[in-house]
Amino acid sequence: MDKKETVLVGISGGVDSAVCALKLKQAGYNVIGAMMKIYDGDIKTIANSCYGTDKKKETEDAKAICAKIGIDFHLIDCSKEFDKLVFETFKNEYKNGRTPNPCILCNPIIKFGIFPKLAREKGINFDKFATGHYARIEYDRNLDKYLLKQGVNLKKDQTYFLYRLTQEKLKNILFPLGSMQKENVRQLAKENDLIVHDKSDSQDFYKGNYTEIINAKKNPGDIVHIDGKILGRHEGIFNYTVGQRKGLKIAYPKPLYVVKLNPENNEVIVGEKECTFSKKLFAKDLVWTYFTDKDNMEQQIPASAKIRSAGIKSECTIYPQGNNVIVEFSEPQSAITPGQAIVFYKDDIVLGGATIETGF
Repeated sequence: MDKKETVLVGISGGVDSAVCALKLKQAGYNVIGAMMKIYDGDIKTIANSCYGTDKKKETEDAKAICAKIGIDFHLIDCSKEFDKLVFETFKNEYKNGRTPNPCILCNPIIKFGIFPKLAREKGINFDKFATGHYARIEYDRNLDKYLLKQGVNLKKDQTYFLYRLTQEKLKNILFPLGSMQKENVRQLAKENDLIVHDKSDSQDFYKGNYTEIINAKKNPGDIVHIDGKILGRHEGIFNYTVGQRKGLKIAYPKPLYVVKLNPENNEVIVGEKECTFSKKLFAKDLVWTYFTDKDNMEQQIPASAKIRSAGIKSECTIYPQGNNVIVEFSEPQSAITPGQAIVFYKDDIVLGGATIETGF
């Protein structure tokens, strides 16, 4: 690759994006830093996961990082787009008894879409876009494909959140940290006197009082055993997720788990542990990272899949049905959760993914 290319790096104020910019600068690229502002108005609380609780401090850190590395810094306001396209979906999903993953929406739409687009509209010219994600992109000349691969550090691998990056997007993206361990990232930051070398990692998307965050009013309803017996009351199904055990506040001889959320009747359905297992699932909005229109798709595809970001890959067979998919696992899976993503892999290569509708 031509090292004279200009790369726009998404700077968050954390150590990963800082080292991403540093490595590209050291490799001889022309590097420009830009921070994605998403935290105006109602979204200021849930944005904590991306930029910490002190937004001003995060911006100051991002500026200091760019100054230390010797690159320009820009602040790109994506707050209106994030509010409309990501946060509104997040709120609506929770109100409808689903458990969304806003990061999966944000990445293709905002971070790898609107963010670099708005940067270009501001007059920032660049050839590639880079972030500090722990993932790898490799071009296979024989296949004429860009392969999205898991990061070498599997504990930090972030491909689950990136499956919506299609071939068209992958060809213009760089992930310099994909082959690094976290401790090496911090060490490199320390050796180069970056102030964020010991900064704590950002957390997952907001976990807290969803009544406050989604502006939902209390909506009491029944907590019902899967056999039909009413066991207690809840204050809103948006406070629960499939597989949840703690916080049910009901008495029962055996441990109970949330099996299903029923928005039509405003019910939280609970049952014993074995009731949470399913061997199949149905998912919508299928997106292929690996396959293109040029490929002859099989009617059934052997693969492995993750049904949650922190989960492990499980063997399965994929049955594509247009934009939808049925997946059958070799072994039953616990707590298949509507609204979450299922992401497909072939070894360490991401094939694609979809949004879970139901397990069965």
